[in-house]
Amino acid sequence: MSIPMPAIGLGTFRLQGQTVIDSVRSGLELGYRHIDTAQIYANEAEVGLAIAESSVARDQLFITTKIWTENLAAEKLIPSLEDSLARLRVEHVDLTLIHWPSPGEAVPLAESLMALQEAKRRGLTRQIGVSNFTIAHLQQAIALLGADEIATNQVELHPLLQNRKLAGFARAQGIHLTAYMPLAYGKVLAEPVVQRIAAAHDATPAQVALAWLLQQDHAVIPSSTRRENLASNLAAARLHLSAAERAEIAACDRGERMANPDFAPRWD
Repeated sequence: MSIPMPAIGLGTFRLQGQTVIDSVRSGLELGYRHIDTAQIYANEAEVGLAIAESSVARDQLFITTKIWTENLAAEKLIPSLEDSLARLRVEHVDLTLIHWPSPGEAVPLAESLMALQEAKRRGLTRQIGVSNFTIAHLQQAIALLGADEIATNQVELHPLLQNRKLAGFARAQGIHLTAYMPLAYGKVLAEPVVQRIAAAHDATPAQVALAWLLQQDHAVIPSSTRRENLASNLAAARLHLSAAERAEIAACDRGERMANPDFAPRWD
């Protein structure tokens, strides 16, 4: 059985080599139990090394990886996931996501999802889900699998990009969201409203932004290379924002998207 997804995870996007080893090692020592990586990050082996060298038992960890767009075809998806497992030094991951919808719909979504479901049947992954899916993509996935089979949709979500249409649709369908780039590469930390609320709580701006997401029942996967920031982010779970404070943060939305590659879908 898989453990439930911890609400605060450790993101590893853009972390390479010894940097990611140190980040994951510190995170595990501090109490993180949710580690997020991806094939395209080119750091699965280093993440696996840090996990293998830690004293944390495998059954206490929730490990997520993501299938890259080049591996979405039926004949490639499972072999690529098996390669990911070898790099991670584990027999299974807890969650496997389609990282991005197939650019230009080159691979039909049904093909990728059926292969992903087969990977789950084989025990290679405990749960399956999606990432960067629009409402239209989610509708397709729900029609193919049922909403209960989609563990999460991992999307960019932070006070400057609140994705309200998508979030509303997901909530109505009972689909959980995981917020990546929850601090918008630090841009959120400079928001006067966030800073003021942080000062009122004797908290950091990062803790306020993460608490705002957590209180909406989203998971968050911030990343950091600094041990003190890793510890501080984890403490966001203990911060409670009032309804008025949450409304002030909600007013910061300006559709400011950080992740928008040329192959991205047409956003909602």
